[in-house]
Amino acid sequence: QVQLVQSGGGSVQAGGSLRLSCAASGYIYQIAWFRQIPGKEREGVAGIIVGTGRKFTADAVKGRFTVSQDKAKNTVYLQMNSLTSEDSGTYVCGGSDLATQWNAARVYTTWGQGAQVTVSS
Repeated sequence: QVQLVQSGGGSVQAGGSLRLSCAASGYIYQIAWFRQIPGKEREGVAGIIVGTGRKFTADAVKGRFTVSQDKAKNTVYLQMNSLTSEDSGTYVCGGSDLATQWNAARVYTTWGQGAQVTVSS
């Protein structure tokens, strides 16, 4: 099974930026970023189909968050700009071999270890 290893995250002031990385140990069809905010359901924020580079971005973060990849490194990134306190939470990348709804957590079979993002206002 493909393993995902995350890096990045941390604390930043409102308006700042952070970048998360998700390195895969092998090929997997799609990788997506989810966030878990206390009191809310896990939410898909952005995803990418590794082979084609097709990207998906949730409306809540569109224009601020960008997903990208470095195929040579088997790594997917989430660049987060103009962060607000509402973006604080745990961010985790997931990998799926199913060509289906990118933001449905149930289709992801492998997960990174998660990273805390804290935005202070």
